[in-house]
Amino acid sequence: MKNFRLSIVVAVAENRVIGYENHLPWKISADLKNFKRLTLGKPMIMGRKTFDSLGTPLPERTHIVLSRSVSSPCNSVTYPSNSVIKVPDFNNALEVATSFIVEENDEIMVIGGANIFREALTRAERIYLTEVHMRATGDVLFPYFNSSDWRETHRELFKASPNETCDYSFVILDRIHKN
Repeated sequence: MKNFRLSIVVAVAENRVIGYENHLPWKISADLKNFKRLTLGKPMIMGRKTFDSLGTPLPERTHIVLSRSVSSPCNSVTYPSNSVIKVPDFNNALEVATSFIVEENDEIMVIGGANIFREALTRAERIYLTEVHMRATGDVLFPYFNSSDWRETHRELFKASPNETCDYSFVILDRIHKN
């Protein structure tokens, strides 16, 4: 098996909200650009509702979608310059994602939703976190996790532009390996 880093990419409001009615409850264009920069060319693991919220497969990324309705281990549908693969569980998603790793120590990106994040948090090595500096109305929350297991290695604070909802910070958290 190839070496890879399992990473989470998520934007979280101060009250842990990550979504509302299958959409983001804020408008931060820089976060969408950062998401694209982080995920381009990498396999992405997500739940079916997250995939549906995209509207269409994102260019130059493999979409590995967890769905309880998958009867076989893998149903593949190929789109122009995209691949969408349905799998029944997280272990299967990781197995499929590793086949798309191009370089040693590349990343597999987990992009949501809450249940997928919950499972990924036990295995992830990095979290690319956008801290959304507002309390948002929402129906999906980022799961609690033990912050003492993580070390902040990067932080940038940004003021909202006129067309954005609020201020935000880009943060990188790396797992602390305890002996």
